[in-house]
Amino acid sequence: MELHRTTGNWRLGLGLSLITVVLWGLVPVALAIVLTKLDTYTINWFRFATAFVLLGGYLVKQKNLPKLAQLKSVPTYLLAIAILGLTGNYIFFVMGLKATSPSHAEVLIQLAGIFLSLGGLLIFKERYTRYQWIGVGVLVAGFIGFFYEQLKVVAADSDKYISGSIMLIVAGISWAVYALIQKQLLTKLDSTHIMWVIYGACGVLFGLMAKPQTLMQLNSIEWIALIFCGLNTVIAYGAFAESLQHWEASRVSAILALAPIFTIGSMSVTAWLAPGLVAPEHITSLGLLGAILVVTGSISISLGKS
Repeated sequence: MELHRTTGNWRLGLGLSLITVVLWGLVPVALAIVLTKLDTYTINWFRFATAFVLLGGYLVKQKNLPKLAQLKSVPTYLLAIAILGLTGNYIFFVMGLKATSPSHAEVLIQLAGIFLSLGGLLIFKERYTRYQWIGVGVLVAGFIGFFYEQLKVVAADSDKYISGSIMLIVAGISWAVYALIQKQLLTKLDSTHIMWVIYGACGVLFGLMAKPQTLMQLNSIEWIALIFCGLNTVIAYGAFAESLQHWEASRVSAILALAPIFTIGSMSVTAWLAPGLVAPEHITSLGLLGAILVVTGSISISLGKS
């Protein structure tokens, strides 16, 4: 089977990856706001339905809807795995977020980047230098420091945090499976075509269990947060899918590990501007150091070859 090869335009790949990082770093805060009123399935149904409609409108305007012959050229089993992988990621991430906190969820979901990176090494024959492997060690040390301190802070409710953390790990594995399949699908379809099909399929799956009537319970701030989540899906995943066209999966995954910085920062700003809107975070100096090591390791992995 022919494997996908990047265009080699690393600057564009880096720029698209950074857009994804900022948006993914902010979305856990918005999700924490709407989780007070909506269930997991309704939130995800809204996100995918919004993404499907907006991306579909863009493709119609560009006269670039995928043709039936193009869709038939895609191996059905690969597309099905990608759909199930992304569906699982959205379900388990929101459930894990609800059981823990935005910063905890965003740091732990960075394991998805490690899974993606390992997949890039094994499947697409990408290679790490010695310095990149050192970066992996720093990344792992950061995870250990962050979560050791997190569990100490929430010891009274550690069972809930442990179960939530397991859900987030499953979400990370599901996402890595989706991302690797997404990269391979680029040999058959444009990234926008792939995402449009996946958005539609995931929207249907979540729609079977969604409760659209509960949307009427939202106030203006919660509506803004939910709409942001919907826009986030189409823009962030569009940028991510396109970044894989131009840059190696291992490099993209390393940049994505920067997302916790934006989550921790946005949580602090939200708590300062609107106290009580989301539950306050409990991050000690050791936990913050662990998050910094995660970011440092990700940068080392990304820049190690140069």
